[in-house]
Amino acid sequence: MKLDRIDIKILSELQKNGRITYVELAELVNLSATPCLARVKKLQAEGYIGGYSARINMGKLGQVLTVFTEITLRNHRQADIARFMSAIQNIEQIIECHVVSGDYDYLVKFVASSIGEYQSLMERLIEMDIGIEKYFSFVVLKSPITKYHMPLTNLFDI
Repeated sequence: MKLDRIDIKILSELQKNGRITYVELAELVNLSATPCLARVKKLQAEGYIGGYSARINMGKLGQVLTVFTEITLRNHRQADIARFMSAIQNIEQIIECHVVSGDYDYLVKFVASSIGEYQSLMERLIEMDIGIEKYFSFVVLKSPITKYHMPLTNLFDI
């Protein structure tokens, strides 16, 4: 499926407000409701829309620690990478993992209730012997800018 300007606008609006009505969405993208609904259903069927969720205000729930961790593996054979990924993929406190270029292999984002919980988790990962050679932790003190949507109309000039 090749996306056009209207599809990108639909995706852009939905990522800002996934609870918007189809009538409101249609108005924002200059379509009538029925064709708008058909496009949304097609975008869902083609996998462009992976789901809908709620953004939780973590500050209302209590104190949360966010840590970005650079991780370097000892070896880079396929089996070593698979063992590492298998071990971390079901850890609830890991909310993002990125393969990156540069001096380390992965940039991992953790959320934990405390520095103690984070450190215990890292010690457990090291004890599992999943190939971690070294890691560096960066504790987030404040997040003055947090965006939940991608600049689709700028990224895809359609």
